[in-house]
Amino acid sequence: MIIKLITKKEFTVNLQTQLTELYKQLNAELTQLNLTTILSNDNTTDVVICMEGDVLVGIAMMAKYKVISGHKGMIEDVVVSSNYRGKGVGRKLMEKLLEQAEKEKLNDVLLFSGHHRTAAISLYKSLGFKLKDSGLYVKKYLK
Repeated sequence: MIIKLITKKEFTVNLQTQLTELYKQLNAELTQLNLTTILSNDNTTDVVICMEGDVLVGIAMMAKYKVISGHKGMIEDVVVSSNYRGKGVGRKLMEKLLEQAEKEKLNDVLLFSGHHRTAAISLYKSLGFKLKDSGLYVKKYLK
């Protein structure tokens, strides 16, 4: 298994096709952006993938942004193929993103997780994440 941070130059149609299928395991109704859009030249999103040979088995992303309270990262869309869950893939993906956060000297890394995702929450806690006493609000815009 190979865990690596990818760049726009490493994009392939095959990778996009596999990513589209993998995300259906997270949410089949999720509208996806194309990977080339995510891997834009402004480098605001880190994308880490896990490959088993030429098969995509996991992905995780961290959107980076700057606000008055500091330089932050938001972990998004951590997905591991159902065939590979429980084998440490999610941990390795997260560790690679956290290495990037340290390298880029981010002040905070945040993430949201559904309360029902107990395995994911255990992983996040074991990596040092703590539950923050706050609420998440969302306003959706029509497309």
